[in-house]
Amino acid sequence: MIGILQLLVSVLILLSFALVIGVPVILVSPGEWEKSKNLVFTGAGLWFGLVIVTAAFNSFVI
Repeated sequence: MIGILQLLVSVLILLSFALVIGVPVILVSPGEWEKSKNLVFTGAGLWFGLVIVTAAFNSFVI
């Protein structure tokens, strides 16, 4: 159970890092926002869902 929690947290950290680096680059690049808007919103939704799943799973582990 703890191994699954560690995996969820690791994926959350990697996704957070990708969003922290990727979103400002997309916003600064001319014309990229229109092309990548769906990708940014999908990443944000995935991040939010992963936070909820990790929190719920954590309540069962501890």
